[in-house]
Amino acid sequence: MELKIRPEEITDFLLKQIKGYETKIIIEEVGEVIEAGEGIARVSGLPNVMASEMLEFPGGIYGIALNLEVGEVGVMILGDFTNIHNGVVVKRTGRLLSAPVGEPMVGRVVNAIGQPLDGKGPIDTDKYRPIEGQTPNVIERQPVKEPLQTGLKPIDSMIPIGRGQRELIIGDRQTGKTAIIVDTILNQKGKGVFCVYVAIGQKLSNVVSIIETFEKGGAMEYTTIVVAAASDPAPMQYIAPYAGCAIGEEFRDNGKHALLVYDDLYKHAVAYRQVSLLLRRPPGREAFPGDIFNLHSRLLERAAKLNDEKGGGSLTAIPIVETQAGDYSAYIPTNVISITDGQIYLDKDLFNAGTRPAVHVGLSVSRVGGNAQIKAMKKVAGKLRLELAQYRELATFAKFGTELDKATQVQLNRGGKLIEILKQAQYQPMPVEDQIIIIWVAVNGYLDNISKEKLKEFEEGFLQFVKDKYPQPVEEIRIKEDLSQDLINTLKGIVKEFSDAF
Repeated sequence: MELKIRPEEITDFLLKQIKGYETKIIIEEVGEVIEAGEGIARVSGLPNVMASEMLEFPGGIYGIALNLEVGEVGVMILGDFTNIHNGVVVKRTGRLLSAPVGEPMVGRVVNAIGQPLDGKGPIDTDKYRPIEGQTPNVIERQPVKEPLQTGLKPIDSMIPIGRGQRELIIGDRQTGKTAIIVDTILNQKGKGVFCVYVAIGQKLSNVVSIIETFEKGGAMEYTTIVVAAASDPAPMQYIAPYAGCAIGEEFRDNGKHALLVYDDLYKHAVAYRQVSLLLRRPPGREAFPGDIFNLHSRLLERAAKLNDEKGGGSLTAIPIVETQAGDYSAYIPTNVISITDGQIYLDKDLFNAGTRPAVHVGLSVSRVGGNAQIKAMKKVAGKLRLELAQYRELATFAKFGTELDKATQVQLNRGGKLIEILKQAQYQPMPVEDQIIIIWVAVNGYLDNISKEKLKEFEEGFLQFVKDKYPQPVEEIRIKEDLSQDLINTLKGIVKEFSDAF
């Protein structure tokens, strides 16, 4: 059989193929590693790279462009840098480092770039935010006036924290800084506050212990934990707080309330110093680079209470800074003190003397003050501060063994009782209405004749007595958030009845 070739068919076929042909040119800007080690790589051949842009190394490892120099880029490697060496190809991604955010992050334990560490499978979210977020401007904010209760008597009464505030916790190691944070997060149960705990440079055993405490107290239902442990590379410790902040900002910008804890920023500064020195940035005071203040200010300024037009959400930041031998005038502590709206100073001597939490009332301050307290707490806290201030003055003179008149002895006795009543067991945050009642009892002299040994027994017994027999006053304080004269008269009768039986 003879084959007939029709030229017109071949022509039609070729024309169709030519019409359907599309040229796709993929252009990738790539560079080459010229030096690598200790979590840092120097890369040449990326002339258009942006500051803080993500760069991709082989094996799915990413880095951040930090130093933009003539002819080369200083890159901070996020992850295992052991296989990165001279000649390795580096690609631009064209995007800034982002962290996964949203409701699916709640109850999860993640690393500094949002990868799960809890073995509960991948995080089901398609929402990402750049870790370097936009700071709300003055017009977008509103004053801090809503309390964020910690459940700790000395803090809620004298150094109150408000939603949208930045309150520093400062003190030597082993003085109970993290314990305050754990109690504060446990106390947010049922209050509609999402918590983000960022562990920077902590031992993994400590982090595991905190997670177990949260799980026992039901706090993981509203908490995200970001871990950059002591065993993680310095670059991961450097970006962890920014990633945690991005997670918190998602709640704030959607009209919700979030509490963000950085534990601790001294270790964060040390990690950044390590990265900066490896990038050959010039060192300054205590070998920290010159932009160390900017590092923390741009992080902490993102905490805010947004105005109603923006949804009225809030992001409260509680950074922790560890001091060496009580030196809170060192470089990093003074930097963070100047950025925050007050500090809670924990004293080693008080801690060793058995005062827990070991809050030094004289050195601690909240620059928001009574604005972050309910009316009832304001009424009892004013008298409490005054009584403790007078007690501290008189206690100094009493040390000299001078003869004291009766009024001075009464003042010293009451001050001692107040210090005892402000002590609190760990992992037992107290509702604000219970705090108000027991502080009111103490400042009005109803504990003056109770021995120090029996104070704790009196406190527990009295609060239980009120709940069982007279729940109405507690409920009234909780709902109205005020202490009326009628309520005070009712409390006087209740205290007398319990004291006579006690």
